Parts: sequence; structure tokens; C-alpha cells
Amino acid sequence: MRDRVFVWFLKALCRYDRLRLRWRALRQPGLSIHPTASSNFAAAHFDLAPGARLTIGPRATTERRPGLLRFDLGPGAVVEIGERVWLRTAIEPVQVVAFEGAHLELCDHAFLNGAHVSAKQSLTIGRGSSVGPGSRIFDADQHDLDDERLERIAPVRIGEYVWISSDVTVLRGVTIGDHSVIGTRSLVTRDVPAHTIAHGVPAAPHGKVGDRTHAR
Repeated sequence: MRDRVFVWFLKALCRYDRLRLRWRALRQPGLSIHPTASSNFAAAHFDLAPGARLTIGPRATTERRPGLLRFDLGPGAVVEIGERVWLRTAIEPVQVVAFEGAHLELCDHAFLNGAHVSAKQSLTIGRGSSVGPGSRIFDADQHDLDDERLERIAPVRIGEYVWISSDVTVLRGVTIGDHSVIGTRSLVTRDVPAHTIAHGVPAAPHGKVGDRTHAR
């Protein structure tokens, strides 16, 4: 009897969250959530400026932890969350930020585990790539240094099946090649070739790694 009551409660909670998501989509026309995406997205914070567009794809998932997943989109920004992307908030919050006119894409099967990603122009995380707790990826300096040295912006591309471990910072203009691994507490300031293990401040190559297609 107790098990049946618990199952009923979970189904009722799921239906309630689906209604909340529909209501949010009505209030924010740029928000599109696939019907098979987790109903737990109802617990996320959505802030979409006029003209912004956020698409959450099939079977994308997150935890039901109110306010720990945040989407902040400026005017005209586009954020695309692919199929089976996991935005995991169990360890630390996840923040997805796109400033005015920016494009940010998390490709199919990507995994943000308590990470912060921010785009002012363009940021892409490839299929099957993972970003660990406390890690941050920026495509801009975030601020002007002084009146003469202004903020610089350059696209960031994380390839397929890359593993960025915990407390890593990736800065503007960086490309990390497919199947590479970035060690804990590294600062990535320049490109990392495919199939490379890199770590340090600044991060530098320290060996090779094979295909990571089935690694997690």
C-alpha cells in the first residue's frame, strides 16, 4: 500500500511539474522544452530577455533542486540543449549564461556537472563531452581592464568526448580537440590538440589519450 501511494505521489508531482513548464513556456515565448525532457526542469530558474530563445531537447535531464539550475539569456541570445544532455545539480549549481546576441550550444549527450558556462559571442560543447564541478568556461574577458585595454571576445569550442575535470577554467578563443582530457584546477588559455592530456597553469600537453567514445 505504501509503495502504491509513493508511486501515485511521484506521478502527481510529475504532472504538476509538466503544468508548470507549460505555464512558463506561455509566459516566455522563447522557451521550448521537448515533451520527453525531464519534468524536473520545472525547478530551474529561467530568465529570458526579449528575443532570446532557449531550446531543451529530447530526454534532457536535471535534478529537482529548486533554483540550482539557472538559465540567463540576454536579448536575442540563443541557447540550444541537445538530446540526452544532463545538467547535474547534485554537487554544485549549474549556470548557463548567454549575453545579448550570443549563441551557446550543448550538443547531444553533453554533461555539465555543477559547472558554469558563459557566452558573449559563441560557445559550443561537443557531443558526449563532460565538464566537472566548479569548472567555468568563458568566451570573453568579462570586463575591460582599463580605458585603453577593452574586453576581448573570441569563440570557444570544446570538441567531442572531451573530459574537463573539476575546478578548470577555460578562457576566450580556446579550442579543445576531440577526446582530450583537461586535469583538475587547470587554466586553459590556448588550444589543446585532439587526443591530448593537458593540465597546469597555464595548461600544457602532458601526453596522449585514445578514443573516449564510450568513456564517462
